[in-house]
Amino acid sequence: MSQLPIDAVIPPLIDGLRQYPQIILSAPPGAGKSTRLPLALLERTALTGKILLLEPRRLAARNIAAFLAQQLNEPVGQTVGLRMRGHTQVSANTRLEVVTEGVLTRLLQQDPMLEDVSLILFDEFHERSLHADLALALSLDSQAGLREDLRLIVMSATLDNHALCQCLPDALVLATEGRSFPIHYHYQPIARRDQWESAVARASLEFIRQHSGSALMFLPGMQAIRRVHQALQNTLPDDMDLHLLHGSLDFSAQQAAIAPAPKGRRKLVLTTNIAETSLTIDGVQLVIDTGLERLVTHHAQTGIDKLVTRHIARSSAVQRAGRAGRLSEGHCLRLYSEEQFQRLPAAPDAPILREDLTDLALNVIQWGCDVQDLHWLDAPPAKHWQAACQRLTQLGLTDTRQTFTALGQRASQLAAQPRAAAMLARVETAATSVQSTACWLAAWVDKPVRGNGTLSLIDQVRAAMSSREHQSRAKSLAHALGIRLTRTLDEQALPLLAAFVWPDRIAQSRGQSGRFVMANGHGVTLDRQDPLSHTDTLVICDVMASERSDSRAYCAIALSLTSLNEARPDLFTHREVIAWDEQRGTLRAEKQQCLGELVLSRQPLDTLTAEQQVQGLLDAVHQKGLQALNWQPESQSLLTRARCAQAWGLDIALPPLSDADLLNTLDTWLAPFMHGLSRWQAIKQLDLKPVLEAWFGYETTQQLNAALPTHLTVPTGSRYRLRYESNKAPVLAVKMQEMYGQAQTPTLANGKVAVQLELLSPAGRPLQITQDLAGFWQGAYKEVQKEMKGRYPKHLWPDDPANHVPTRKTKRHFNQS
Repeated sequence: MSQLPIDAVIPPLIDGLRQYPQIILSAPPGAGKSTRLPLALLERTALTGKILLLEPRRLAARNIAAFLAQQLNEPVGQTVGLRMRGHTQVSANTRLEVVTEGVLTRLLQQDPMLEDVSLILFDEFHERSLHADLALALSLDSQAGLREDLRLIVMSATLDNHALCQCLPDALVLATEGRSFPIHYHYQPIARRDQWESAVARASLEFIRQHSGSALMFLPGMQAIRRVHQALQNTLPDDMDLHLLHGSLDFSAQQAAIAPAPKGRRKLVLTTNIAETSLTIDGVQLVIDTGLERLVTHHAQTGIDKLVTRHIARSSAVQRAGRAGRLSEGHCLRLYSEEQFQRLPAAPDAPILREDLTDLALNVIQWGCDVQDLHWLDAPPAKHWQAACQRLTQLGLTDTRQTFTALGQRASQLAAQPRAAAMLARVETAATSVQSTACWLAAWVDKPVRGNGTLSLIDQVRAAMSSREHQSRAKSLAHALGIRLTRTLDEQALPLLAAFVWPDRIAQSRGQSGRFVMANGHGVTLDRQDPLSHTDTLVICDVMASERSDSRAYCAIALSLTSLNEARPDLFTHREVIAWDEQRGTLRAEKQQCLGELVLSRQPLDTLTAEQQVQGLLDAVHQKGLQALNWQPESQSLLTRARCAQAWGLDIALPPLSDADLLNTLDTWLAPFMHGLSRWQAIKQLDLKPVLEAWFGYETTQQLNAALPTHLTVPTGSRYRLRYESNKAPVLAVKMQEMYGQAQTPTLANGKVAVQLELLSPAGRPLQITQDLAGFWQGAYKEVQKEMKGRYPKHLWPDDPANHVPTRKTKRHFNQS
């Protein structure tokens, strides 16, 4: 057997299993970590339990399981098994199981101790799927609390594993270089514009004609693959075959793409980042890298995903190029500049930071702990986590305390996404035809069928029913429900089933063809040519956020709200709404029937309580803004001084005072003074100074007035108003003669805040602005004195103003006194 780089670290790794709970293994693609290490562990260790090898991609899992079994001259299912959702090949003899997606998570949920498992290998961990992050967190929790003897090996193709080492401080860290040949880099920047795919095709053809060997082209998504494929048709060299490779292809098409080219021929494979690390395509000596990828980002508030095209990370660019040097010397054409390559981010964002966390939340709740109790490489963002928990409650799977309901308990046992699992659990007592239809719908939810020219869910599910992959999935779900799957679709039940899956995406027409608003408050558009665009109420079954404000629907079904109310009355609420109608200048009061953010019906309210009137007027303040209130000089001064006290860090206990804070706390500070008021004109006459004083409290107000007074007494005994502005020093405008005898700049708040003096001429015009009065008297004053003596000869301009008697009078009156 030929030597692989991984062979050098296998002995220390096996030794390390005896004393280290975790091992981090850094090994680039081609080192043999997926194909050599698992069998070496089987042969050279005395593990009593199974080895689980977690693969992030189904295609890689199938191929690795087949390769490992072939090395033992056995079929898959003997020593080496394969376990994926909807597909299991294991036996009593299986000692190494290749598992994928959420399989390891489900195994842990069913048996937190994993009693028959000794070792878990996390392969290609740098891909950082949500399932891998969750599986590692649960495995670490099991290891810490239940299975000290359980061993974890985290394998990554990235040599820079600083974050992983911080997350697993007790782990043994091993690294090996990959087995690769020299790669020659070529750069040819192509701007992203119209006809981009055609430009990519032309550059690729020229590159392919200049070099030998099969080629791998990385494109950002399926649409780009289709367009480049079309542009390349009938243009490739005679000895080259064209293949596609992405996650939506059936297994046979994927296998054809990665199989070796026939003798005497070569191939060009158009692929997404699925081929970056986990697959080896024999004969590849050329890589064409567009430097782009298509990623899903999740909008937590609406629960809608958005597909974005963005530049890949530098680590991904290195991995893509490395595919050209796996078997021989190769070439990599980067369709961007070398400068762009240097500017790429070092590593990609983890999916847990940008994807939908509903399934993750369901699993964490099922595990029986709080999210912060688990050990995460990247903790789930709080906003996304809260939105996911709210969605589980809306689906009926959890209560407001994030505890499973009876429906949630059953749904958690079904190997389906939370939305589909909630729907399946709801129909367990329904007719077999309804349950069978639910299974077909759940299979479609896993993998929507797009691109057949219709938005109709009925048509799209029917198309899925002819797919072998969807058939297998639907049968698996039917088995879990204990029914026999039929090929009949209950079209009458389908709208309600869809509403069970997407209660937040029930949508009402906006009165314009193709424009709707969903129960989550978000707008959505349908193709105006589709018959569904003229329907009053829909369930939006497949939707993607767009660059514009409204999302785009790719699948929908008409819904009867009457039927929904009978099936799910809990989705409907009644509320009394009292709001300010700016157009009419009065309060609008009505009782509304609502479905989420949708208002289904309105009924006027004839009488209002005092509290309702206050709430309505507060709504008017929200609409009009704070500036519409009666801000007299005294009340404005009090608010400004309070804000200055906060900005200058004075030790005065004041509430948050930004405009947003004031609007958010109207109930606290303004509402108590609005009782008995019923018209906006009365609000306009309300003096806000006592309102603010009551909110601050008597002692705080006194502290504020003492620290930052409204007026300041100058050396002549006169009191002048201080001018306060946010983020500026307090300003005192005073005639220069009245400050004679004041050697230092006046201060406020026990010396913490220096006053800015605006020293005026006898005519009241500014002569000098300073916060350093002593420095002014000794310096710039001389120039002022020289000029002002001639301009104002009747006024005093002493040589030593810091020690002169202050005055409001001219020389004549001053001498008489």
